[in-house]
Amino acid sequence: MKIGVIDYGMGNLFSVEQALKRLGCEVIVTADEKKLDVTDALLLPGVGAFPDARRRLAETKLDHYLKNAQSQNRPLLGICLGMQLLFEQSDEVIPTNGLGFFKGRIKRFSGTNDGQVYRVPHMGWNELMMKNPPAWLETRAPAKHVYFVHSFYATGIEESELVAYADYYGIQVPGIVANGSVTGMQFHPEKSGELGVYLLEQWLKGVKAC
Repeated sequence: MKIGVIDYGMGNLFSVEQALKRLGCEVIVTADEKKLDVTDALLLPGVGAFPDARRRLAETKLDHYLKNAQSQNRPLLGICLGMQLLFEQSDEVIPTNGLGFFKGRIKRFSGTNDGQVYRVPHMGWNELMMKNPPAWLETRAPAKHVYFVHSFYATGIEESELVAYADYYGIQVPGIVANGSVTGMQFHPEKSGELGVYLLEQWLKGVKAC
């Protein structure tokens, strides 16, 4: 299977590339649309600030490419900031429009909830609780925890699109979202041990089934 990892200058590409290769994938890391066209699925990584990432997607015209891919029902997985870019808007730094594949807004953790102070960023291992597993995620998971590192999270989402979440001081943090051929993972599956490998593997099986 051939996976296109989208290189728009805002991602830690090596770790996810190596994780995919360990699962038997041929990985193409590129911003070249012609090379991405011949892949079976696309992966959008991301590290950094939402406005910078959105600007880079626009400058490279990869935002238009991704919208066309979504309209053609091509499998797409967004990871961490890559997932956040799939939503309608983000409050990070300045209000910025996202790709709009999912309804909702990205906002910062406030650091307090019902008078309880908590750490921002949300960083470390947290239990992932399933809510609406898609067809590719029907088998029993081998572990429960995944690795998060983020200061912003998705709010106002469609409940039917929420696959799994983590509880962080009483806040329901969307961990996996899915809408048709588009999937997002807020955590880093490539850094999440046994469960991370399982989730990537199951997503790839879903791609193959398509």
